[in-house]
Amino acid sequence: MDFLDVLPPQMRDPVLFAIPFFLLLLLIEWTAARKLEHVVSQGQSPEPGRPAAGAYLTRDSWASISMGLVSVATMGAWKFLALLGYAAIYTYLAPWHLSATQWYTWVIALVGVDLLFYCYHRIAHRVRLIWATHQAHHSSQYFNFATALRQKWNNSGEILMWIPLPLLGVPPWMVFFSFSVSLVYQFWIHTERIGTLPRAVEFVFNTPSHHRVHHGMDQIYLDKNYGGILIIWDRLFGTFQPEVFRPHYGLTKPVNTFNIWRLQTREYVAIGRDVRAARRFRDKLGYIFGPPGWEPASVAGKDTAARATT
Repeated sequence: MDFLDVLPPQMRDPVLFAIPFFLLLLLIEWTAARKLEHVVSQGQSPEPGRPAAGAYLTRDSWASISMGLVSVATMGAWKFLALLGYAAIYTYLAPWHLSATQWYTWVIALVGVDLLFYCYHRIAHRVRLIWATHQAHHSSQYFNFATALRQKWNNSGEILMWIPLPLLGVPPWMVFFSFSVSLVYQFWIHTERIGTLPRAVEFVFNTPSHHRVHHGMDQIYLDKNYGGILIIWDRLFGTFQPEVFRPHYGLTKPVNTFNIWRLQTREYVAIGRDVRAARRFRDKLGYIFGPPGWEPASVAGKDTAARATT
């Protein structure tokens, strides 16, 4: 008998099990932010129009929380579809079946999910169609525990990225459990209330300092620190950037809305608009599969010329 059968259903997914933990930390940080909102770090004045460190804005936080609640439902639907596919892959295609009672199976599952998350996350920032699913998570100009709940509703990219694990014989339920562990871990790193941790921790693990960099829109911080639990992937593959100053958070082109439907769909709409306007087929593909901000050489050249003459 699978040991999960002895657990109550609501405890089988550690994300659901962690909801009280999420809410408790959110309440603690929110309370601290309200009490400290008049305090400016080291006696300096904040930049005009820029949120203070660790601050909350009620409308922004409720947008994040609302997106997180919808994400619980959409992720459940995606996981159900993935379960059917993973079960078929595991049953009919995997050359062997790894036992959940062996320690190395857990290592393969947890490290494998983390490495594949890094790969997916990096792709999501470099391919516009996938960026459209992820950009809502980066749309807030605030960085706090509520921001961690600002999750995407389309998990299809991650579902496809996990396929190598059941193909290697990892039981499908272990794939989901490992990703849930990753998701729970990544909640606590969305805060400005924690500075830097001991050097050994900062070297191996993703920390609030590393993840603040990832959410920064400053040029030095763009497309850096993709790791989930481990930051070593960024160190190995050249995408690591230490935090050298407090980041400016949000998208390079602010969205200026708290409407959760617009936050989730705005980039899809923009892709459709650009594709319709493009004349060449290769340009249409570029707008879909190129990096965010990609433009045809002719358009980019006109923009450069226009700026040079102003």
